[in-house]
Amino acid sequence: MDTPQIMKPEPHVRSDGQRKEHSMFVHGAILEGVVIRKLERHEDARGSFMEVFRRSWGTGIDPEQFSVVHSYPETLRGMHIHRRHDEYISVLSGSAYVGLRDIRPKSSTEGKSMLIHLHSKAPTVLVFPTGIVHGWLFEEETIHLQGVSEDYGSYGGDDNRGCHWSDPELDLPWPFKPKMIADRAANFGPLQDLVDWMRQP
Repeated sequence: MDTPQIMKPEPHVRSDGQRKEHSMFVHGAILEGVVIRKLERHEDARGSFMEVFRRSWGTGIDPEQFSVVHSYPETLRGMHIHRRHDEYISVLSGSAYVGLRDIRPKSSTEGKSMLIHLHSKAPTVLVFPTGIVHGWLFEEETIHLQGVSEDYGSYGGDDNRGCHWSDPELDLPWPFKPKMIADRAANFGPLQDLVDWMRQP
């Protein structure tokens, strides 16, 4: 089995205060169970080829479905949480800030957050398990690949919950305020409601 290429955090801002182009980590550190793997794009005169998933990579997810998601600039999707399925994301064009908050009661990183910047110019896969609050903020028109270990036809209200993206308890320093967000997400409650839900049997 190939060993996943785990990327270590690096400063998102240079010592002179300027943002580093396509650097990944904005805030926090890797949460327990999260996998980040660089992808390799092969280019020639015809164009390019890039693998986006291979089971032998051992990323910890058994995908049931892949979808292609198109988002407009300054759109936020989230914050969501699921108990039943893991997720797999890779930006194919454009860029996205991905915010994660670990609220799993027995996790070694419970109560920790991470915010990373994924860009198509530095192709990368991000995988995270159940029990992690997650959302994406798009600074430009973006297309991303999203894999889940449970197909969308099996989704239910009992496992598709969320909290408001701006809750300070998330500890996610989003770089800008979104202009587009779903009505349902705009009316999500506080993070604490999800924490209490995760502690229920």
